[in-house]
Amino acid sequence: MFASTTTQQSADNPSIGLEQRALGAYLGLAVGDALGATTEFLTPREIREKHDVHNRICGGGWLHLKSGQVTDDTEMSLALGQTIIEKGEVEAKAVAEAFSEWMRSKPVDIGNTVRRGIVHYRNSGETSVQENEFDAGNGACMRSLPVAIAYWNARWDELVAASRAQSHITHHNKQADAGTEAILQMLRLAFKNAAKQELLDIANSLVESHRAYRFNRRSVDNPSGWIVETLQAVFQSFFNNDDFESILVDVVNRGGDADTTGAIAGMLAGAFYGVDAIPNYWLKALSKDVRISCEKQTFALLEVANESRH
Repeated sequence: MFASTTTQQSADNPSIGLEQRALGAYLGLAVGDALGATTEFLTPREIREKHDVHNRICGGGWLHLKSGQVTDDTEMSLALGQTIIEKGEVEAKAVAEAFSEWMRSKPVDIGNTVRRGIVHYRNSGETSVQENEFDAGNGACMRSLPVAIAYWNARWDELVAASRAQSHITHHNKQADAGTEAILQMLRLAFKNAAKQELLDIANSLVESHRAYRFNRRSVDNPSGWIVETLQAVFQSFFNNDDFESILVDVVNRGGDADTTGAIAGMLAGAFYGVDAIPNYWLKALSKDVRISCEKQTFALLEVANESRH
């Protein structure tokens, strides 16, 4: 079992409300995406040579982004979130249509597995690709936050069904499902003021059922788009640091698929520490349109959760 080297209980703050935690998660996702996009596909050594320690939202990177611009992690989350708001639930066809429209907009970045899944939907009308042992990428997990918010107080089986309905449009893989659902469970617990040890228990349970996810070994640097390496890096950063900023700086300086490790670590840290823990200079650097969209969707998704459970 992995044991955090931080004093976990000291960071727990039950006075942070649900809205603050959900908003922290959504803005944390976008901030982590924008911060990590600069170091995506670099090695830790290359990052040190170029930035010393990368801790500013400044754009650039291999995508030549503007400062504060986000990538597919945030854009797909917003596309998914909008369909949940409109339908009051995760409706697979509506989500597939939203993803298809997003791809038609010529996004700055799109993963190969995501592209194949959307093309499959366009050609067949089917909202689930065939199960594939090689499709254990992180693309379904990175966009899953709207499900966690809209289903934060739903039965677990309802959340799992919703998660797989959106995930399997592009990623149909047991290993990816397990990792995504662990993140969703951790987010829900954070929304409910859980202690960090409770979130660590979820991560350790994932390791027990899927040994590949072990994260108590050497530091995972240059993590790939494989969800296992993504979550190993996220877990190490989240459980070995005591504040939002330290978690994000740790994970994006590992390089690799840094926009996605940043996005997932950001949503998890934002949910646990709340929106006020996100450095104001990062929020100010974030694209204004993205920030407003994340804020609006957070409250609308919480309303969906409220209405659907009453």
